[in-house]
Parts: sequence; structure tokens; C-alpha cells
Amino acid sequence: MNIPQIPRACVIGWPVKHSRSPIIHNYWLKTFGLAGAYELAEIEPEHLAAFVHSLPQKGYRGGNVTVPHKEEVLPLCDHLTARARAIGAVNTLWFEGDMLHGDNTDALGFAANLDDYAPEWRKARRAMVLGAGGAARAIVYALREAGIEQIVVVNRDQARAQSLKTLWHGAFNVADWASLGDYLPETDLLINTTSLGMKGQPPLLLPWETTRAGLIVHDIVYVPLETDLLKAARAHGYKTVEGLGMLLHQAAPGFAHWFGRTPQVTAELRQLVLDAIG
Repeated sequence: MNIPQIPRACVIGWPVKHSRSPIIHNYWLKTFGLAGAYELAEIEPEHLAAFVHSLPQKGYRGGNVTVPHKEEVLPLCDHLTARARAIGAVNTLWFEGDMLHGDNTDALGFAANLDDYAPEWRKARRAMVLGAGGAARAIVYALREAGIEQIVVVNRDQARAQSLKTLWHGAFNVADWASLGDYLPETDLLINTTSLGMKGQPPLLLPWETTRAGLIVHDIVYVPLETDLLKAARAHGYKTVEGLGMLLHQAAPGFAHWFGRTPQVTAELRQLVLDAIG
């Protein structure tokens, strides 16, 4: 007798033991009373293609993708959303029939988090993104989708920042760290995507005297939840948004694909993840 398998999904990374995604998805499974499982899949880069191709045989309906595999998984997908193609990275996989689909929901998570805590961000005219990594790509995409008129990407590695500008046909400006203060006086929305301010990393220092009234400051770092950047911004009277909500919201579309229910980001879930972070 064949025993029906419960729906399963996983998060694919190397390493991946630190991931909070199982907490999020297993909470939603419990909330909906669904039979299912969400697991860790620690896959070395040289084994990524074989693992992704074997997902159906292993009983997986799909999964999340985290570092260092977000770009490498692109050519393994049969279909990519326009968003994933534009960002150049995939963080969510699911099957429709035999076709493996890939999307990038980081942009959705970023926008939803700001909508929760600073909905006025959509009225901003000028945004500054610190950093030019994968998260910055998703955030620049979200800013463009929201109709932000002017975007400047500030990064120490100018070649990396320029590569993004080339990718999107000059849709934003690029600046080096030394000229950051030249752009701050006109900035309505400031987003940090760098590791500066994370636990064990150097602090992120800004020339606050050049900032303008009404500035919104968002740090996608969530360990610690309140970074020194956010503390300083709040001390100057600015609206601040921490990064945990982006993590929570980006997870929802994948859950809907794998388990057939659209989950909500609740205060209970937020506290559960905070407790796990410690």
C-alpha cells in the first residue's frame, strides 16, 4: 500500500543551520493545522544542481534558496518570474506540473515591511541604498516598482555598483562612500543593506548633520534588531524600520505555493522568531 507523503519544502544553503525559515513555516503549518514539513537542506555548491533536480524524487514541492546559491540556481529553473530575472537571483522555488519555477520575494518582503511600519515611504522622491549586494538588487527593484524618482546606490566597491547600473540601464545613480554626505541632504528614504552594524561588525556611521527632516531609515539587519544606525536615527527624531519584517514577509509567497494557504505575518510569529534569535 502506498502511503501518501506529506507536503514538504526546505531551505537550501551552505551553511544553513542558522536559518530561521523553519521557525516561520512550521509556525504557519501549525496555525493552519496542516500536515507538512519544512526542513533544512545544507548543500555544498558543487552538489546544488543535482539536489535541485532531485527535489521531486525527495518529496519536496519546492523550497527557499539562500546564500551562496541564489544566483547559481537561476539556470536550473524552467521558468523565472520577471522579478527574478530583473534582480538576477532566486530565493523561492516551486513546481507547477514538472516545471520548476523561480521567484525573488525579497523585494515583496521589503515593500511589505515598510508598508507595515512606515507606509509614507511610497511618497518618497529620493532614496539612498547603502550596499550593492543581492539584497540591494531586490530593494532597488522594489523602489523602482514603487515609482521612487531618484535612487542612489552607495558602495565602497564601485565596480560592483556600476555593474548593477549597467544591468538596469542607468536606472539609478552610483556614489562612493566618501561622497555619501553629498546625497544625504536630499534623501527621503535611507536603506542599509550592508553588514555594518551587525553583531560582530563595525558600526555604520553617518554624517547626521547633513540629513533632512522627515527622513525614514530602514536597516535590513535584524541581529541585533535595533542597530546603532536605528538608535541614532531615532535620537534625531526620524521614523525607523528594522529588518525582521522583511524576513517574515518574504516567506509568505513560498508557503502559499507549497502548502496552498496564504499566511499572515502576526505579532505572535514575530515574537517567536525574536525569542529564537535571543
